[in-house]
Amino acid sequence: MKQVIDNFSTGAQDYAQFRPESPDGIFDFLYSKVNGYGVAWDCGTGNGQVALKLAERFEKVYGTDISNEQLMRAVKRDNIEYRCERTEKTSFPDHSIDIITIGQAIHWFDFDTFYNEVRRVAKHGGLIAAWTYNLMRLTPAVNKVIGHLYHGITRPYWDKERDYVDANYQTIPFPFEEIIAPQFNIVKHWSMEQLLGYLGTWSGVRHYIEKEKKDPLLLIRNDMEKAWGAVEKLEVRWPVHVRAGYVN
Repeated sequence: MKQVIDNFSTGAQDYAQFRPESPDGIFDFLYSKVNGYGVAWDCGTGNGQVALKLAERFEKVYGTDISNEQLMRAVKRDNIEYRCERTEKTSFPDHSIDIITIGQAIHWFDFDTFYNEVRRVAKHGGLIAAWTYNLMRLTPAVNKVIGHLYHGITRPYWDKERDYVDANYQTIPFPFEEIIAPQFNIVKHWSMEQLLGYLGTWSGVRHYIEKEKKDPLLLIRNDMEKAWGAVEKLEVRWPVHVRAGYVN
């Protein structure tokens, strides 16, 4: 089985504060395709953003993650239960899950063993959906600074799994009865400090700090201030790409 990679226990508080929520359109799409609203499983749930949305419609929601630090900060609801478990080996009963969701996390999993677990726990005709977002888009000037941070400064410090995100999950194996999903967008209106806070949650940035003992955001701050200009907030937009299908 693939070695566990935990990039998100360190800085879990920043992750909860700055990571953007999945757009409502994804959930509306999934709800139009799911065959039942009994039990949902959110894999790599982190601070429970997706679990919280699922809890609005499903009787019971389970959120699993390998990071206790993340789960400690997860949102609480009466019908949400969090478990610190690997997605590849869970304690769920056979054929008990109506929908399995993985928001910005499946690239960390061992695909073969995870998909075997999906087939074990999903009901016949259960729905599985994984989605990812890549670089955000703002103004051309700000985009250039972010591109330099990503491609020019931190790119060698990202884990190899980042390649799946760069390819918008199109290169991830997905051995299910696939449903074509539209593209969605996350849209925020952020100050420059909020954007820098989000960039600080990038695993490539954290790896850079660990290895170089300095913060790469300091290398772009002056350029970011010039590119940002005098405005207080800018629109931040992330295209979101979904892989969804039925487990038969």
